[in-house]
Amino acid sequence: MTAIVIYFSRAGENYLNGTKQRITKGNTAVLAEKISHALAIESYELLSKIAYSESYDEAVQQAEKEKQASARIDYEKLPIDFTQVDSIFLGFPNWWGTYPQIIATFLADQEWKNKVIYPFCTHEGSAFGSSIQDLQAACSGAEIKTGLAVRGSKVDRSETAVKNWLLSYSN
Repeated sequence: MTAIVIYFSRAGENYLNGTKQRITKGNTAVLAEKISHALAIESYELLSKIAYSESYDEAVQQAEKEKQASARIDYEKLPIDFTQVDSIFLGFPNWWGTYPQIIATFLADQEWKNKVIYPFCTHEGSAFGSSIQDLQAACSGAEIKTGLAVRGSKVDRSETAVKNWLLSYSN
């Protein structure tokens, strides 16, 4: 089995514990690193060709416009042969109740038949929202496993949650 971690994350001003705070590494990136490290597998970040604003409010507005328009987001090509990958640990922040449009674009660009997706997300109270159902609709032929949702404000202390989530797949 070839497994990889693919994620999208955004640093800058974020909403944590009810206030806006500046972070140097996005919450989903922190969680992706923990998963990648625990499994000793490669991790790849989806990078938008047009960066999101450092301002939380501006990024929220941009994300809302993208969702309403079902926008395709140009992203940097990943250095992987996706046909050689069986399992994808797919990470994203919950934006507007689901995954960001950059994830939607990535999903639409891939063939998902016979792939296994292990979703994980960061949020500040809405968990996965509709993203699991949206993944099922977007990834025809893939098996979508039970995901891991972690509050962004708790990613620094999420080792036990990650370990328990991963252990559920080793039995």
